[in-house]
Amino acid sequence: MPLKKIKLEITNILGDGNCPAGHKIGDKFDYPTDSGKICQSAMNSIYPSIQVIASGGRFPWFNPEKPNEWERCCPDPKRPVVFKIIGYDPEQGI
Repeated sequence: MPLKKIKLEITNILGDGNCPAGHKIGDKFDYPTDSGKICQSAMNSIYPSIQVIASGGRFPWFNPEKPNEWERCCPDPKRPVVFKIIGYDPEQGI
């Protein structure tokens, strides 16, 4: 099975809403092309989920209606940035 392509989107910034790395709600990234544009602390937190979705895996807590999407956040305890991870087949689109 070929790996899925991954898109990342920032859906929320909790706390005061200001990311010290400069991320904003609505920012979008293609993984791995744009991975250097993402805070490395955030990337370390979301990378395991990226790999599961890219390989077609599932966690039991995934929404069965959206099995190729999952949200994870960075480890900043005061203002966590929430990333939506979206796996897709490039031939079928998102």
